[in-house]
Amino acid sequence: MKLYYSPGACSLAPHIVASELGIDLELDRVDLKTKKTASGEDFAAINPKGYVPALRMDDGAILTEGQVISQFLADLEPDAALVPPNNTLPRYRIQETLGYINSELHKSFSPLFNPATSAEVRAERETYLRKRFTLIEARLAEHEFLMGDEFSIADAYLYTVTNWSNFVKMDLAEFPHLMAFQERVGARPAVQAALRAEGLLE
Repeated sequence: MKLYYSPGACSLAPHIVASELGIDLELDRVDLKTKKTASGEDFAAINPKGYVPALRMDDGAILTEGQVISQFLADLEPDAALVPPNNTLPRYRIQETLGYINSELHKSFSPLFNPATSAEVRAERETYLRKRFTLIEARLAEHEFLMGDEFSIADAYLYTVTNWSNFVKMDLAEFPHLMAFQERVGARPAVQAALRAEGLLE
């Protein structure tokens, strides 16, 4: 299988999941401006949505959306328990959490990466994010990870998104449990392997 990615983007989350599971993915870096991949493919033809990640399966089928790709990969190795079984309440709970990260955190960071975003909009988005991080902080005050005491695909996604605060210079010191979570997840060998493969860690 091939993962189309951009270093540090949301594609890092399924990359971390694959690394945790020991799934050896072929990586193809995408230039999001030119829509060309490192291997010379036209990414716009692979994923007309125009953004990473995309996963090319062994039969050639393309799967998009990071949360879905992470669930697909985790379901390939159910014994690793990175995602609860289908048709169970815990599975819906993790999907609930993935949805929250996607709609409330992930999308709220986007304007902060745009140099054309006004100071007023930037301040509003940061305030919005801090309110949403308050809920995450409360959950991490009670457990090491989002869904309890075991690492899951939701943690891979939260780690990826929260790490963007370093690139947009958003100080999260007011959230000590979240900061500790970032350090804890960032120290995992599988996470470090994914970061290294994307050129984000020496």
